[in-house]
Amino acid sequence: MDFKTITPGFSVSPQILPADVAALKDAGIRAIICNRPDGEGADQPSFADIEAAAKAVGIEARYVPVQAGKVGDADVAAFGEAFDALPRPVLAYCRTGTRSATLWSLREAGTRPLPEILAATKGAGYDMAGVARRIANGGRTPTDTGDAKFDVVIVGGGAGGISTAASLKSRKSDLSIAIIDPADIHYYQPGWTMVGGGIFEASETAKTMGSLIPRGVTWIKAAVAAFEPADNAVILDGCRVVKYDRLVVCPGLKLDWGAVEGLTETLGRNGVTSNYRYDLAPYTWQLVQEMKSGRALFTQPPMPIKCAGAPQKAMYLSADTWFRNGRLKDIDIHFMTAGGVLFGVKDYVPALMEYIQKYGVTLDLFHNLVAVDGPAKTATFKVSRPDTMPETVTVEFDMMHVVPPQTAPDFIRVSPLADAAGWADVDQATLRHKTYDNIWSLGDVMNAPNAKTAAAARKQAPVVAENIVADIRGRAPKVQYDGYGSCPLTVERGKIVLAEFGYGGALKPSFPKWLIDGTKPTRAAWLLKEKMLPPIYWQAMLRGKEWLAKPEPLTVAAE
Repeated sequence: MDFKTITPGFSVSPQILPADVAALKDAGIRAIICNRPDGEGADQPSFADIEAAAKAVGIEARYVPVQAGKVGDADVAAFGEAFDALPRPVLAYCRTGTRSATLWSLREAGTRPLPEILAATKGAGYDMAGVARRIANGGRTPTDTGDAKFDVVIVGGGAGGISTAASLKSRKSDLSIAIIDPADIHYYQPGWTMVGGGIFEASETAKTMGSLIPRGVTWIKAAVAAFEPADNAVILDGCRVVKYDRLVVCPGLKLDWGAVEGLTETLGRNGVTSNYRYDLAPYTWQLVQEMKSGRALFTQPPMPIKCAGAPQKAMYLSADTWFRNGRLKDIDIHFMTAGGVLFGVKDYVPALMEYIQKYGVTLDLFHNLVAVDGPAKTATFKVSRPDTMPETVTVEFDMMHVVPPQTAPDFIRVSPLADAAGWADVDQATLRHKTYDNIWSLGDVMNAPNAKTAAAARKQAPVVAENIVADIRGRAPKVQYDGYGSCPLTVERGKIVLAEFGYGGALKPSFPKWLIDGTKPTRAAWLLKEKMLPPIYWQAMLRGKEWLAKPEPLTVAAE
């Protein structure tokens, strides 16, 4: 019997036969709901036959017939009444299982988040995108969509979203543009490394969202629940619907703190910190100052992650502080990375290895953090070296800087916009969606094989803006993104290895070698990071002034 589990208490299946019921009993099923009307198909057993077989093995059965393609609000209520009255686990069936999955999804509306419902049903092989608007509306059929409509809708008010809106306005000022983002505060996240190193104050990295929205752009302060690309619609929490001619998707990514057992309970205490959170970066600096001896762990999860160099940056700045205050000899530093190399672009590795040796860092490659016991000061890692059986090791620590696993946001992963891995599926040159030609994506959420950094978004925003304007004017894409990303590796206070590279690890230096040789630590690169990049971000990038970010003409065919 082939049935699909949606939750531990609920499964669905295509039409079952009386002969299947005993096997369902053996599989643990305690109740059955029939959602297929008798007589719908010539070879279909009656509900009475199913009910008799169920009673014979001690399974309860209910008949809640629903006409194919017409799941009404009354049907959902009847299904919910039956479901609530039955023992778990319940199996519901119809001709294919779709009606039963739909009824469950609408019944769960209001009690589970929409992305969770979509993910659960998608995992069982049932796509509920077609009823996402109803789910968002508490399971009821919407009677008033109240649609707002814009030329361009941008999902996400981070670096990519605001920069794209500003670049669009600078090219075509009469566009009606909306940015959808529920956040009150916009953060300059590249500054958090410097907060954790005692160089910036956390308050320097935050501004109110309202102060940054470009003039003439509407800010819709709401969360996105789902997409209906076939209808050019974005569904917001509460079932409000925003329609668009063109859509830009750039909500960033999800920091999955909960994927590491015990981590959320101990963050911000017991010596466990992370520069990946605004409120925790100051705690990093506090721990560094207080630490006199012991073991310090710095972790890095599997790729992709936001700013792949950030885990190392925290380590280098911490080690440099201990070096300067004479404590380094008493501190055992470990860099514990799930990857098999120190840094993904080999040209920068020699300079970084000099600092690994200077600070006496132990490189623990292929170590992925899976659990933390804060009170006991222990961290457990899964070690998966090539050609060896995986093992787990537990390491004691006095201080630990954690970088969490990272994924696309739930509402992206379960949407029609996502590839098989859950990322927005784009052509890596034009950043146009591969399926929906009026949708673009940039920043951390899309699947082009580039580094996920603010510097990448700075280059991507003009490309998206230029190609959208070309599309509005009936032209083909004009410009391309070359995969540029930048990672200023803060190897010591006052010096940076300025890694700049594009697709395939090709070096993409922005400055002549005599000014900044990115493969070596330089004072000039530090001054760029400390003094120049923050005002460039706030006053140029977010205002559509594309300094060192002029798009390249398209020279390769879009995929």
